[in-house]
Amino acid sequence: MSRSESLAEYLRAQARRRLDRVESRDDGRNAKCALALLDSAVYAASLPEDDPLILMLDQAGCFGPLGCEGFDPGEAGNRLIRHWQGGEPHELLLAIPAAIAAAT
Repeated sequence: MSRSESLAEYLRAQARRRLDRVESRDDGRNAKCALALLDSAVYAASLPEDDPLILMLDQAGCFGPLGCEGFDPGEAGNRLIRHWQGGEPHELLLAIPAAIAAAT
């Protein structure tokens, strides 16, 4: 599986998690987050392996120390993704390395 596919798979799983959440009075927040994550997953899946965003995520350690493991943004990245409310997909991908760097 390519890094782009691994990233897209991770984002789809997070979107499913948000869709499965039931909270009273969430005013559609979980659905909006899920849609934004699904949009980001489609975008991520279309990126070539040498795309600067994929390389930036790799440098941040999101694909393991050798760059060949499944996508894992760590706790700081997970927190960002769990609370993502929308925006352009590339904005989410750009924000992940910054969140990781700020947490260390």
